[in-house]
Formats: sequence, C-alpha cells, structure tokens
Amino acid sequence: MYQLLADAVVLLHFLFIVLVLVGGLLVFRWPRAAWVHLPVAAWGALVELLGWECPLTPLENRFRRLVGGAPYEGDFLTRYLVAVIYPEHLTAATQIVLGGVVIVGNVAVYALAIHRRKTRAHDGGHQGPAPE
Repeated sequence: MYQLLADAVVLLHFLFIVLVLVGGLLVFRWPRAAWVHLPVAAWGALVELLGWECPLTPLENRFRRLVGGAPYEGDFLTRYLVAVIYPEHLTAATQIVLGGVVIVGNVAVYALAIHRRKTRAHDGGHQGPAPE
C-alpha cells in the first residue's frame, strides 16, 4: 500500500510541475483557470528561486521508507518520472534558472491571454476577418 502511495505522490508531483509550467495555457480556454494556476505557478517559482523543499518530497520519502527504503527502482513511475522531478546534479543556480523560466514563461502567456481578451472585447468579440 505504501508503495502505491509513494508512486501516487510522484505522479501528483509531476502533474503539479506540468501545471506550473504550462497551466497558463488553460487561461486561453477557461479564463477562470487563472485563479488556480497563478497561486500554483507562484508556489512553484518560489520553491525553485528560494531553494525550498516541496512538501510532496518528504511525503514521498516517508512512504518509500515505510515500504523498506528502496526508492526509485523497477516501476514505470520511477523509471520515467522520478528523473524529471528529481534530476541528478540539481544545483541552486539551476533552480534559480528554472524559477526564472516559470516566471518569464507564465508572464508571457498571461500577457498574450490578456492582450487577446482585450482585442476581442474591442472588436466586439468578433473572430476572423471583418465583413466587407
């Protein structure tokens, strides 16, 4: 059971990272998604920029210890997702770059989404070329 819980935490961690990185794209379809995505992206950026430990990491490690302490061996999640979430040689400088990528990427996506929304409002919501 603890192995399943540890793997579920890894999957949740991975999905959280995906949401941090590309969740802003949801705003194009569902503008209210910003209410969820902005705090998630802010948390992700702060964790990277300040070198904090995500609370999911100790939770996963606890479950792995309860299984017997052989983390990251032999299953799909371990083989394909753990290296993405916990890369080798992760340095403070790399974390700062990753935090910057989160901030710059999301600012760009939100700026584009806001511009698109303002343009649509200005055009009366019309999409496509103007009628002749």
